[in-house]
Amino acid sequence: MICLFASIEEYFGVLYHELVHSTGHPSRLNRVGVLESHKFASEIYGKEGLIAGMGAGYLNNLTGILDQNLPEISAAYIQNWLNELRNDKYLLIEAASKAQKAVDYILVEPPF
Repeated sequence: MICLFASIEEYFGVLYHELVHSTGHPSRLNRVGVLESHKFASEIYGKEGLIAGMGAGYLNNLTGILDQNLPEISAAYIQNWLNELRNDKYLLIEAASKAQKAVDYILVEPPF
């Protein structure tokens, strides 16, 4: 079996990131960044990436699946999008709110 992750913590970090993205589907939380395809590094793509990165961090913390590298990796990912979107003074609050809604959805709603 080929392992693409250096650790189980990295695996769950990616899983949580993608799980947060999945909550944006129209039948779930209906986020603009998930409704249709957007160009990489576009504003909408960046905002959705920021939401997923923050939500994954919340889930990592909630589940206790952390190692010394994950906070640094998550922070670097989030910082990249913040740099791209630095002109939006409400971005961080909006992204944090949407990330929390995604996590709440994941924890409360059945997966299917």
